[in-house]
Amino acid sequence: MKKVNENDFEFRFKDHGPKYLTKGPNVDVGIVVLKPGQDFQNHYHTTCEEIFYILEGEIDFYINTEKIQARPGDMIQCAPRDTHYLTNTSDKDFKALFVKSPHMLERDVVNVDNPIIQNARD
Repeated sequence: MKKVNENDFEFRFKDHGPKYLTKGPNVDVGIVVLKPGQDFQNHYHTTCEEIFYILEGEIDFYINTEKIQARPGDMIQCAPRDTHYLTNTSDKDFKALFVKSPHMLERDVVNVDNPIIQNARD
């Protein structure tokens, strides 16, 4: 059994980005926050899948360059090798729970170029 509180962990970039609540032994679970105008580098995972459950705000996901708008209550599931890029074009903070499985002892992230966004208002 493990119990933690989100407030006991720090975001990767001080007040935004991901923060892990647990890493392993079977899954990784965390929170990601993006403030208005912020994005998170396009990347994929070689082995694990990643699931996002949107808690607050709205976000534009680009999964394999396809734009998917998400809002609270939505779940996005990315299979291994699905590229995923997040950009907050709204005027409110975005917050989501993420789950990555299986837990990887070695780095499982490959950064790739961000997608070319033709019209940010679409």
